[in-house]
Amino acid sequence: MVYFDAASGAPLHSVARQALQASFEEGWADPARLYREGRRARLLLDAAREAAAEAVGCRVDELVFTTSGTRAVHAGIEGALAGRRRVGRHLIVSAVEHSSVLHSADVHEAAGGSVTQVPVDRAGRVSPSAYADALRPDTALACLQSANHEVGTEQPVAAVAETCRAAGVPLLVDAAQSLGWGPVEGDWSLLTASAHKWGGPSGVGLLVVRKGVRFAPQGPADERESGRAAGFENIPAIVAAAASLRAVRAEAAQEAVRLRELTERIRARVPQVVPDVEVVGDPAHRLPGIVTFSCLYVDGEALLHELDAEGYSVSSGSSCTSSTLTPSHVLKAMGVLSEGNVRVSLPLGTAEADVERFLSVLPGAVTGVREKLGAPSPATAVREDVLVVDALGKRCPIPVIELAKVIGDVPVGGSVRVLSDDEAARLDIPAWCEMRGQEYVGEEPTDRGSAYVVRRVT
Repeated sequence: MVYFDAASGAPLHSVARQALQASFEEGWADPARLYREGRRARLLLDAAREAAAEAVGCRVDELVFTTSGTRAVHAGIEGALAGRRRVGRHLIVSAVEHSSVLHSADVHEAAGGSVTQVPVDRAGRVSPSAYADALRPDTALACLQSANHEVGTEQPVAAVAETCRAAGVPLLVDAAQSLGWGPVEGDWSLLTASAHKWGGPSGVGLLVVRKGVRFAPQGPADERESGRAAGFENIPAIVAAAASLRAVRAEAAQEAVRLRELTERIRARVPQVVPDVEVVGDPAHRLPGIVTFSCLYVDGEALLHELDAEGYSVSSGSSCTSSTLTPSHVLKAMGVLSEGNVRVSLPLGTAEADVERFLSVLPGAVTGVREKLGAPSPATAVREDVLVVDALGKRCPIPVIELAKVIGDVPVGGSVRVLSDDEAARLDIPAWCEMRGQEYVGEEPTDRGSAYVVRRVT
């Protein structure tokens, strides 16, 4: 098997494994105790904190370890909002933040706070001016990821941080995907990250709160981690996390060049070998190892199973791979095709031969799924005139497949109404129109879902 899902969790780095095993011998005692074993544990914890702070570019006393990146996000947002409660209860987030940020925003809104969600362009990138427009006198906190976990798009953190700083508003940066590649630029105020994203063990997160930022930790607290992360520190895991961060940073510059070339190869070749595909994400401002594309007329879950059978582990943002049957909020915010979505995220050390073989097996996997679903092809026979497509009760990608089957039978200037109660159709039908050069007229509510109106242009 070839693992191409490093954005979900990178394989444990060899340095992390060695540090983990070694620190089990010395790091088991309570670092708050003054006896010899406690002092040894404290030395390990302090050394790990110094290494992590150096990698982040912050003071040692600004960084604490949490039990996960998600916990770091929750603690950071809750503490910053509580610390600035006198200013107001307005929170700003981007529409493509990690679910941990959006869940925190939902909790804040349910408790009476207000939230502004900043939109992104079709490449998944925010505009600094949009953050400036969202700022209000009662804004307590703004959040922005350094790079997106699904499509790899890097955000203009430095510019947004400057805007927020001028307004006196702290900016929290979720750096989970990018920290292994380098420090986050800009005058940000808070930062979070997760060790399993860079090859450290799971269960270790980082929370950085700059000096001068008003911060009031919420929930039960103790004397651990400056009162910002309660509970006994997992010193072996923390030591391994810091050691692996330092190790990946040492090879990041060289590896970034190599992985960027491989992902650029995928971005260029996939549209050549697979028809009706959309490669998404910013083509220039992007992480080295992530590339995402969506295939028309393809069930995402079926495609993942086909690729798994071919020996490739990848992920997907398609609604048909989700128990909620809703498309990825990232793809939805970008307004791109969600059906048949594949995210390839290459771990450090990925072999060129594995990428080439992936590109060789992908066309067959896509064709096989399309054939099973009865997707249209240039040889599809002409059908009788059909102006209404009843796709009620059918899930992604069937509504788009049914639309594609009949659009050729409609005269130029004529319209097709697709009846669908699938949430993904709201995103996929407009995306199909853009890809196929047809006009998307709009959505009309019905008793059992929506009617999506498409006018034939060509």
